[in-house]
Amino acid sequence: MRITQGCFSFLPDLTDQQINAQIEYCLRNTWAVGLEYTDDPHPRNTYWEMWGHPMFDLTDAAGAMMELNACRKAHPDMYIRLIAFDSTRGFETVRISFIVQRPAIEPKISYFRTEVRGRSVAATHVVAR
Repeated sequence: MRITQGCFSFLPDLTDQQINAQIEYCLRNTWAVGLEYTDDPHPRNTYWEMWGHPMFDLTDAAGAMMELNACRKAHPDMYIRLIAFDSTRGFETVRISFIVQRPAIEPKISYFRTEVRGRSVAATHVVAR
């Protein structure tokens, strides 16, 4: 199963050159770049671990690529995504988010919906490795 989240999710994985080009695009738009990682890629899991701090003062994509490679080395079997924040309106808004690394074997996610009392629906997800 291939997890599809964020921009470019239905394309083949981006190369480092393509990731670098996306980081340059973010920097041209004065967006702060950050990295997050997790072993639970379920779409409802919006709280991934932050790798370091968002790079608000970054001016060169090489710095973000250096952090990405350090994160890859520290977490070789986890999902890593790149995010870019726009703070022009006075609060942080995610403008772009995409997966830049996947584990060798992706988990299978099962999603079960059950109707419960009234018009409510209970949902359960199971991640199998």
